[in-house]
Amino acid sequence: MQALILAGGEGTRLRPLTLTTPKPALQLVDRPFLRFMIDWLASHGVDEVVVASGVGADELRAALGDGSDGASIAYMTEGEPLGTGGPLRLAADEGLLEDRFLVLNGDVLTDLDLGELMRAHETSGAVATLALYPVDDPSAYGLVRRARGPAGPGASPEAPTGEVVEFLEKPDPDAIDTDEISAGAYVLERQVIDLIPAGRNVSIEREVFPRLVGHGLYGHSLRGYWMDIGTPERYLQASWDILEGRVKTDVSVDRDGVLVESDVALATDASIGPRAVIARGTQVGEGASVLSSVVLPNGRIGAGATVTESILAPDVRVGENAQVGPGAVLGEGCEVEAGAELGAGARVGPGERAA
Repeated sequence: MQALILAGGEGTRLRPLTLTTPKPALQLVDRPFLRFMIDWLASHGVDEVVVASGVGADELRAALGDGSDGASIAYMTEGEPLGTGGPLRLAADEGLLEDRFLVLNGDVLTDLDLGELMRAHETSGAVATLALYPVDDPSAYGLVRRARGPAGPGASPEAPTGEVVEFLEKPDPDAIDTDEISAGAYVLERQVIDLIPAGRNVSIEREVFPRLVGHGLYGHSLRGYWMDIGTPERYLQASWDILEGRVKTDVSVDRDGVLVESDVALATDASIGPRAVIARGTQVGEGASVLSSVVLPNGRIGAGATVTESILAPDVRVGENAQVGPGAVLGEGCEVEAGAELGAGARVGPGERAA
């Protein structure tokens, strides 16, 4: 089976982290984020992955390699942003797609059962099948409405069938009649490519799928873990969910949600966690505290400094007795002066100095 991952976004909500590292290559716990998706795909029998990227394509290739240790990875670079549909047409025109394939949104950490999705697609004879996921508050997402009625002997007449009948973008509360949203995973037949114009930005959600309503567009609801990690808050929560075992991965689970990588120097009275990622090459000084935070490679946390609910890009320097966070995001190579106080939601760009 083949999969195309859409990894062309600029990751604007995760700036300043993504000003120097493309979001798919950003370290999440112990590896580039997109590696979790590639490993998930391989566990469901996907043996060939095509990564469609734009900004930061070279960095992404360097981070992920060619997949020699699992599913093979090919790369396709968009000369200009092509949206969520344009990359499919470009990949087809370049001879990279088979007759049936998966398409994945590269922003998602999940362990949903792709095998179940593919079986549902095969059984229904669909042209396209969307993975659907129930959320507690769907108001911030686009709803996917399915036809209701008996889907088989004994089925409830109120139960949704597989056929998609409508999409509703960011609905008002009184218009919400389902909790199902698109999970950003699709099984497509090659004929869908014929609906995508070449050479321009195309939204598969707004321009292609609506045209398939009534013509073989199905949805299948899946249960499991699913999270869009596109904000600092979700990036941190995904880190703890991985470390605490709420999503199925091969990362060793820690009940306190703590990972300290190799080549880390911790002072004897430094306080780490509960919940923390301290990446390789980092030094944490005497009496310093890192709580519910991620410190990416080669950080320096000075004596007496406190880092709370924050994300520090590689090579960040935090001076003695400085206070960072909660909710701060510090760009690569920036420096926080000794005794500085960076309050809630602070942002410091790459290479900048914060007093």
